[in-house]
Amino acid sequence: MQRYSILWADDEIDLLKPHILFLTERGYDITPVNSGADAIEKIQESAFDVVFLDENMPGISGLETLTEIKAIRPAIPVIMITKSEEEHIMEEAIGAKITDYLIKPLNPNQILLSVKKVLENKRLVSERTNMSYQRDFRSLGMAFGERLSPQEWADIYKKLVYWELEIDETENKSMADVINMQKDEANSNFSKFIMENYEDWINKDAEDAPLMSHQVFKERVFPMMKESEKPVYFLLIDNLRYDQWKVLEPLILEYFTVDSEEMYYSILPTTTAYARNAIFSGMLPTEIIKRYPNLWVGDDEEEGKNLHEPEFLDIQCQQNRITDKHSYHKITNTAAGKDLLAKFNNLDNNKLNVIVYNFVDMLSHARTDSNMVRELAPDESAYRSITRSWFLHSPLFETLKLISERKARLIITTDHGTIRVKRPFKIIGDRNTNTNLRYKHGKNLGYTDKDVFTVRKPERFFLPKANVSTTFVFAIEDYFFAYPNNYNYYVNYYKDTFQHGGISLEEVIIPLVTLTPKNA
Repeated sequence: MQRYSILWADDEIDLLKPHILFLTERGYDITPVNSGADAIEKIQESAFDVVFLDENMPGISGLETLTEIKAIRPAIPVIMITKSEEEHIMEEAIGAKITDYLIKPLNPNQILLSVKKVLENKRLVSERTNMSYQRDFRSLGMAFGERLSPQEWADIYKKLVYWELEIDETENKSMADVINMQKDEANSNFSKFIMENYEDWINKDAEDAPLMSHQVFKERVFPMMKESEKPVYFLLIDNLRYDQWKVLEPLILEYFTVDSEEMYYSILPTTTAYARNAIFSGMLPTEIIKRYPNLWVGDDEEEGKNLHEPEFLDIQCQQNRITDKHSYHKITNTAAGKDLLAKFNNLDNNKLNVIVYNFVDMLSHARTDSNMVRELAPDESAYRSITRSWFLHSPLFETLKLISERKARLIITTDHGTIRVKRPFKIIGDRNTNTNLRYKHGKNLGYTDKDVFTVRKPERFFLPKANVSTTFVFAIEDYFFAYPNNYNYYVNYYKDTFQHGGISLEEVIIPLVTLTPKNA
């Protein structure tokens, strides 16, 4: 077991010998000094794991010593010890970045607890996390084989993400391979679940159908507008997975409280063109094509697939007799985000303000196309980290602070998630076949009918049918479609990239969070 070294500075150090002996017997090496000046000298000479510092010493005070120590070794943990309970001393110590604060008279277990909290926190948390996950591992695995509802699958996915994030915080991430293996098993069973039930959901033939893309505004946004006296802000961050939401959540909760965090299901294909148009129109793809053919852009067309969201929003408001003023803002770069900030006061008069942020989607595409971005985000953990870093320094975070100041209601959601693809699946298509790696459609697709979801009657799934023999094929789990031509190059280029359009927990089950400002 590692031995830790402790520097203990107190002008009454001789009276603390019983405490020093207590810690020594438990494997800690103590260096005692009786002044701030001696403590600074020792810090310059040797490395210590933690410093115990008496606040009230003659000569250089504890707070002055703390400042000197932090100048020499900024990262060293310092535990302040004092007889005083005066608030201003506590505030000064906290402002000087102490690690812990103890008040005399001390007892041995109080000291030991503080030391363990500082020096062994990561090890103890890691051990506890691993043990707790191991206990949950079996029950999760058994649940996959049961007949689950959409809500139960959402709960399982949330629990898997919880453990993934907890294990990611442990020291050596020893259980990372195990949680990844369990996520793969979950995705295998979830894909079967979608293949068995999706057609019934989309045709309203199932009582337990989940909330889906085309129902979000009618079921969640419009009712909030009616009950809220303040404006409602609907923020859609394109391509935001549930795990990414969970790393942004602590930052947002400094300004908001979560009223509800529910999960809804993206329609298929899990792409911006299909899922997001469904959100803003309140219609499924073939319903849009039938009623508003001029607003639908097919996969084979060069035009952007989401250029008509403002018109779709207008149409959906009219269909639901929503006459309140509303606005739509699409942010695709930092300049546009800053421009929205500058015009923020203009939004106060609208009952609904829709903001679409495209950064996370652009990040996933940049990671595919740029070796540098791929190096920066080699796995899910790094991908989450980059998302958090972007958000922390983005105009979007500043926008949310302004929404909080206005005491307005906020909904945060996305249109679909994304999955890191690992296994290629050979498919053959003609020149009219679409380019997405997670779903294909056409009339002459060649593939083995295994490990994919084949839709031979697209009309039953409200999907466009270019001709009589059009078939949709969806990749499941972590597969991605690859053509036989230049197969090895294609596979090496796209393997381990983040893609969407198919069927996986990460792509289909996505967060819908309603929040209220803390000052409301």
